[in-house]
Amino acid sequence: MRRVALTAVAPVAWGTNYFVTHEFLPADSPLYGSALRALPAGLVLLALCRRLPRGAWWWRSAALGLLNVSVFFVLVYAASQLLPTSLASTVMALSPLAMMLIAWALVSERPGVAHLAGAAIGLGGVCLMLLTGIEGVSVPGVLASVAAMLVSSFGHILTKRWSAGTDVLASTAWQLTAGGLFLLPAAAVVEGSPPALSASALLAFGYAALVATALAFAAWFAGLRRLPSGTVGLIGLLNPVTGVLLGTVIAKEVLTAQQLCGLVLVLAGVLLGGPARAGRRGSRRTTSQPASGETPTRSEKDPALSGDGAARGPSVREPS
Repeated sequence: MRRVALTAVAPVAWGTNYFVTHEFLPADSPLYGSALRALPAGLVLLALCRRLPRGAWWWRSAALGLLNVSVFFVLVYAASQLLPTSLASTVMALSPLAMMLIAWALVSERPGVAHLAGAAIGLGGVCLMLLTGIEGVSVPGVLASVAAMLVSSFGHILTKRWSAGTDVLASTAWQLTAGGLFLLPAAAVVEGSPPALSASALLAFGYAALVATALAFAAWFAGLRRLPSGTVGLIGLLNPVTGVLLGTVIAKEVLTAQQLCGLVLVLAGVLLGGPARAGRRGSRRTTSQPASGETPTRSEKDPALSGDGAARGPSVREPS
């Protein structure tokens, strides 16, 4: 449960960041806003781990930084400004299904029945929360949120595939720093001078960089290393739950009975596909041999890609 609790820090922080971005950050500066979120976070983690990339990790950091940070942050920033907090975060709840399918293709990690059932139930809850007759929904905002979900799902599974044996804090720092460095010149060309920031905006950027980025991404990638992708994806459903609750309680967005039922279904999906079930399945796989004629999956061949790889794979330092 400790690993699950650590991983859950990420979607909860990301859910709160929708509200912070929508309420306190400049709406017309998505590139600068994303750069000021990513680069300070990357530099803080670099100062903590004091390690630079080596070998293939130079180009891997650039590729993952572009996907997980540069493109993702800009899309999330745009979605946060164009959509209500509850709706922007709810669209991201489609990520469990996307992560399961991408993990199946990239790391041969076949989703279990409980994972698929949990994702389906959670998706039903998302539909209940979305189909509430909200008027004036921004189509570009929805498209930006869907694109962010797809880009991040692919980038996170690619991180899982490449990161075995690499320190979590270091690889996270490299990605965030690379992504921030990509964003700065783009922001200067497209948006001109940096926006003037009020005291509340500076505090909001501090929260976005340190909590919703440095801490959240380190926790998320540590979870991806130690838990099955399906389980991590379902934990990610706490993102829309947090966003909806914040939008309702703080931003005074109306939570209908239909949305409340949707929240219950989302939480039920998380519990159904949770780590306890995944752990039992993983234990059975490690004590039994593949059936005759059955080809073991990549996660069975490589302990670092399986749910219980922490006990047998390379040592990974988790963030405190």
